[in-house]
Amino acid sequence: MANYRIDTVLRVRTRHRPGQLARVATVIAQEGALIGEIATLHMAEGLSTREITVETENEEHTERLVSALARTDGVEIISVRDRVFDCHLGGKLHSTSRIELKHLSDLRYIYTPGVARVSRAIAEKPERAFDYTGLGNSVGIFTNGTRVLGLGDIGPLASMPVMEGKAVLYDRFAGISATPILVDTKDVDDFVQTVVRVSRSFGGIHLEDIRIPECFRIEEELKRRLRKPVMHDDQHGTAVVTLAAIINACRLTGLELRRSKMGQVGLGAAGSAIAKLALAYGVGEVMVTDRNPEAMAPLTAAGARATDFDTLIRQADIVVCTTGKVGLIKPEHIRRGQVIFALSNPYPEIEPDLARDAGAAYAADGTAINNALAFPGIFRGALAVRAGRIEPQMYIAAAEAIAASAGSDEVVPSPLSSSVHDAVTDAVSSCATSLGLANTAEL
Repeated sequence: MANYRIDTVLRVRTRHRPGQLARVATVIAQEGALIGEIATLHMAEGLSTREITVETENEEHTERLVSALARTDGVEIISVRDRVFDCHLGGKLHSTSRIELKHLSDLRYIYTPGVARVSRAIAEKPERAFDYTGLGNSVGIFTNGTRVLGLGDIGPLASMPVMEGKAVLYDRFAGISATPILVDTKDVDDFVQTVVRVSRSFGGIHLEDIRIPECFRIEEELKRRLRKPVMHDDQHGTAVVTLAAIINACRLTGLELRRSKMGQVGLGAAGSAIAKLALAYGVGEVMVTDRNPEAMAPLTAAGARATDFDTLIRQADIVVCTTGKVGLIKPEHIRRGQVIFALSNPYPEIEPDLARDAGAAYAADGTAINNALAFPGIFRGALAVRAGRIEPQMYIAAAEAIAASAGSDEVVPSPLSSSVHDAVTDAVSSCATSLGLANTAEL
């Protein structure tokens, strides 16, 4: 089955006569594309101008379609626009002021001379910066671009659109000001030093798209050196949403998670964090496997059971895969009643339909696991009580809040639901307070 991923807007001029639009639609269908919206822009002098949104599999597919339409009698292609690139023109971020500047006298309050009094107050008591600057509501998103989505090592500059997207989600879902910071180094010590040196500019530190094993070392060192929330989203954001989905998948299928066997296949950044959080949550047994034996050692030390793929897939009640290997799980591997999460993007280890047809009680792919459900509320909750760090219990609280926010037939809710982010914020804040972490942060 085709996987349609690109929306392209074609501005097309055709002769205004019977059957001409049908001819255009026929060509689109013959080229294997899908038609979305059609808008008529102008009709005059026997010509019609329309914008037609088409869905294609990839750039090459789009080019074939455009070429076929251009060869069609009575059809003129005026322009071709990619909706994704349209959204990114000029970037997705713009810094704005929370204070209106209307009168000359306003300058006295927000700038000189009035601002000097606030600066002196902060110099005397640094904790006042939480109240009189935006630092306590800010997050720095740090990356070196060595592990971006499914693109691999594309470097920091090419990762900027992803970081801007994260910042948009912070603003939209949690009201947090987030700033992408591109760190042009692959050296762990240099990366850590860079973050530490600029860390006073932010209330929290979000790490993103950093390859393994460097991401583990960077996060641990920053957590050791800074007294503020630090989180690598590729690890913990993914783990939180996965745990929430597993909780509800068990609810829907009648499995008791704390007495079940869960198997984690693939121990990269996401897989390792999923297994660790499952252990912290108290899943009955956590089994792990990876082609690299060294990746299993930290998990076995934490209480997981290392095994091979065949044993895991045969024994586990819940199977989570983060391997990037398309088709790793075959229908014959599936045991009736299993829960299968094949999370690799863009293509899963097994298509959910195939897994269900083979007997899985529940199956989902990576589209069900959206980190945007987790990281905005986790940081909002930590910043709200000025927590000095994020502990695993706070991740569990976030996962439970996400799970509780889902509908009766859902494993996780939509990220566009504001209530889920409020629920995560409240749960993380309450957990941090109960752990004695409130008001322990330092800017």
